[in-house]
Amino acid sequence: MTIVFYGPVISPTNDYDEYTVDPRCLLVVSDEGTIEWLDRDVQDSMVQQRLFEGGLSTDGIEIITLKNGEFLIPGFIDTHIHACQVPNMGIGGDKELLSWLRDYTFPLETQFGSPGFAERIYPDVVRRIIESGTTTACYYGSLHSDATKTLATIINNKGQRAFVGKCNMDHKSDGDSEYHEKSAQDSIDDTKALFKHIHHLRKSADGTPFVYPILTPRFALSCTEHLLELLKRFVEENDNPSRPLAIQTHISENMEEVEETLQIFKDCSSYAAVYQKYGLLRRGTILGHGVYLTDDEMTLIAKQGAGVAHCPTSNFYLSSGMAQVGKLLDHDVKVGLGTDVSGGYSLSMLTTIRNASNVSKMLFVNAQAAERRGEQRFHAGKRANRKLTVANLLHLATLGGAKVCNLEKQIGSLDEGKAFDALLVSVRDETGNPAVWGYNPHRDSHNANTLPDKKTLRIWLERFLFCGDDRNIRKVFVQGRLIGGKEA
Repeated sequence: MTIVFYGPVISPTNDYDEYTVDPRCLLVVSDEGTIEWLDRDVQDSMVQQRLFEGGLSTDGIEIITLKNGEFLIPGFIDTHIHACQVPNMGIGGDKELLSWLRDYTFPLETQFGSPGFAERIYPDVVRRIIESGTTTACYYGSLHSDATKTLATIINNKGQRAFVGKCNMDHKSDGDSEYHEKSAQDSIDDTKALFKHIHHLRKSADGTPFVYPILTPRFALSCTEHLLELLKRFVEENDNPSRPLAIQTHISENMEEVEETLQIFKDCSSYAAVYQKYGLLRRGTILGHGVYLTDDEMTLIAKQGAGVAHCPTSNFYLSSGMAQVGKLLDHDVKVGLGTDVSGGYSLSMLTTIRNASNVSKMLFVNAQAAERRGEQRFHAGKRANRKLTVANLLHLATLGGAKVCNLEKQIGSLDEGKAFDALLVSVRDETGNPAVWGYNPHRDSHNANTLPDKKTLRIWLERFLFCGDDRNIRKVFVQGRLIGGKEA
């Protein structure tokens, strides 16, 4: 059924510093779930006429008129999340990365090798992530192929868009647990089985997948050189020029991790060079964190067309550091946001947005202090050490993430021809979130029958980003289908 929305629509543009705000937008979603057309300025009295001019009658279509205090935005895109770590959220914050993995993470992930564990855990994991407003997610599973197949099937059945990969990790270091694969060949064979499973999952009406397989070498330290060689061969054999093979991994998250990586891969000049050597740094690669990337590494990443998933919540929680998003953008590196659960303690991209803002402000303050001391700035560029604006944050959480995933032609903004992956947001008091001072029909009765102006909508958006939670996310749509939200 064709669905028509009438009311405020907010969407990022290709200009990182701008977003569109349309209080009286008429947006038509086709039977296939794509945005068929939209008018950005339609008066209430002209809705029926405009539908008629567009070839639509009121018969056989659903018209949703947004209430005062409601608006549409694109769905959030989480470019880095560990589905198998959700039960560990909020514990282990006294550790740093490598000891946290050893003491908390690997023992939990090991349990996904037990029969039935994934079936019990993953349905709630995916449901909670959808309810938080994430319409597309890049999921790390455990190293277990069968458990990760279960994850992919659940995601597909629930209607979320996603990339799903099992971790490749066959390297065993001194003092490590038994959480590693038996051999490099076993790792590749299990990866092939997962890819085959995902390729057979349900697709959209035009044949586009909802769930994509993604190659997932956990990080350089988790892989032997033999496995990295096999992964390189796998990429070469399975690449598709029209849709580059998706790859996700970690890079330069923690100083100790960087130092150990360079100790092991002595022939590589940098962490990024390790992935370059094994053919894993390319268009379609999503690099988690990038806290300690050098200028040369940023240049290399941009040249190869890879992107970075900025995970500020995790980087704070595990005392990893602060990634310089502005500097990455100055080097033309694609950047999106990631919750990185359970290094990150929240499934909500709203938390990630707030911490991304905080990181940028802390870098700004540090740079200002350095200037006052007469020291050289960390980096002189257009965006480095600049505070992220609301426009920047909205872009990173939506269209920026789509670019990192190479899906910007399909999702990330509410434009004609794109899939309707969207959130219906409400800042009405009746949502029950006391942190949001939004629209109250009793308090604001003199505005009850008037749509908000652009200034008011900008205020509502900022309040949602900084004070909102899942109670304000009333409906979650993927490909035009209602899959979650408080009113689902």
